[in-house]
Amino acid sequence: MLRTEPRAGQSTADLLRLGAEGSRGRYMIGQRGEETGVSAGDPPLHPLLQSLGRFWKRQSGCVNLDQLLVSLAESASCIPLLFCRPRDFWRSGFELVKMSNRKTKSNNVIHAECLSEVQRILRERFCHQSPHSNLFGVQVQYKHLIELLKRTAINGESNSVLIVGPRGSGKTMLINHALKELLEIQGMSENVLQVHLNGLLQINEKIALKEITRQLNLENVVGDKVFGSFAENLSFLLEALKKGDRASSCPVIFILDEFDLFAHQKNQTLLYNLFDISQSAQTPVAVIGLTCRLDILELLEKRVKSRFSHRQIHLMNSFGFPQYLKIFKEQLSLPAEFPDKVFAERWNENTQCLSEDSTVREVLQKHFNVNKNLRSLHMILMLALNRVTVSHPFMTSADLMEAQHLCNLDSKANIVHGLSVLEICLIIAMKHLNDIYEEEPFNFQMVYNEFQKFIQRKAHSVYNFEKPVVMKAFEHLQQLELIKPMERTSVNSQREYQLVKLLLDNTQIMNALQKYSNCPTDVRQWATSSLSWL
Repeated sequence: MLRTEPRAGQSTADLLRLGAEGSRGRYMIGQRGEETGVSAGDPPLHPLLQSLGRFWKRQSGCVNLDQLLVSLAESASCIPLLFCRPRDFWRSGFELVKMSNRKTKSNNVIHAECLSEVQRILRERFCHQSPHSNLFGVQVQYKHLIELLKRTAINGESNSVLIVGPRGSGKTMLINHALKELLEIQGMSENVLQVHLNGLLQINEKIALKEITRQLNLENVVGDKVFGSFAENLSFLLEALKKGDRASSCPVIFILDEFDLFAHQKNQTLLYNLFDISQSAQTPVAVIGLTCRLDILELLEKRVKSRFSHRQIHLMNSFGFPQYLKIFKEQLSLPAEFPDKVFAERWNENTQCLSEDSTVREVLQKHFNVNKNLRSLHMILMLALNRVTVSHPFMTSADLMEAQHLCNLDSKANIVHGLSVLEICLIIAMKHLNDIYEEEPFNFQMVYNEFQKFIQRKAHSVYNFEKPVVMKAFEHLQQLELIKPMERTSVNSQREYQLVKLLLDNTQIMNALQKYSNCPTDVRQWATSSLSWL
């Protein structure tokens, strides 16, 4: 077997290519320019490389000789393959292909396992508001809440408080963090009772009382069933709570989500009794309400308001864009206990690069200017995370741009994309009526007259539909909630003369028309024209 070394500045891939393209593989230029002979009886090497390339293509996706040579050149042991006997060349090359194939499959399996774990960790963080995640910008409110809970759980002091803030501001996350810290105190997890109620689920006081007795495992509960009437359940609950005292009774923490819905219930009996117990020196009770209504106290009856402590904790997301960028980086980073340390380091480095990328900063700045609550940020990160695959293992700025585009999609404009040409014409007619009458309501007859003027004067590609067909299309637009009746429909009124209002603005209509496929040219011109057709 003859070997040679590459000249200065000549890569291994260049040497392999020279050997493959030599005259039937018989000569190789050595380091000093002399010719190194190869046995004349040997077959040409190029067909062997082609055979190996075909096999390599089936196994690893290489599609041409250059790719094969570069792949072979990654290993220094490939150089002698050009100068060995054909049988040895094929055997060595075949083993190299198999080793590379095994390595590729192994790397894919490792990447798939890592990405599966990444998806699990980040989705749990984005969707479930895990109490293990960090709090952002609410440290003062958190300190106030945890002190109040400790006074109830440790000192036996009854309290009531309302947590007020817009949706997505972190009210549930705040209470979950506080409860987690409270239960980590020695002996608290066994001695503190929790009752979680939601105004969307417990729609009346009877259901709420049954849920309270079920969660407290009181004596009238058999399995998951609660027996007794509303009055019996209420008296039973009050008697059970009033029997205790500060020294011997387990404190009970009531968490009422969607608190304003409980205030809309008849007589507010549940709230009255809970606040009444929290004002007495009996069983320690903490009543915590979560709501997004700033006027919540105005909804309470006088007798209920007089028993409420009037404590309120407000969450308003007061952080700026630098803090928002820091939150983005922390929410997307992997924890230190991630199984694959190397992959976690690469992922976190990529996250750091994303936070410094100008395109990503622009995307986040636009989103921050519109809505800076963490729930909307989690939505963007979730959509971008869905694009991460084995072949695309790290998030890019293009993923975040696409995620922002999906978040900003106009649902009504998307509905317009699926309408028929006749329905599009009716929407354009309504648009012109809005321009003429300055957003005043209109009826079907006015829309039909506008459509007929367009058909008679301008249209060459739109069929002149009969009035009942146009009426059916108009009713379909109403079912899709693109138009809204201004008054309740009566039996005796004629449908043609009922006043309606268009729920699309001109920008939405024009943007939808730009994306509408196969829209007739006359219709597009009609939409963009002024009032000159009248």
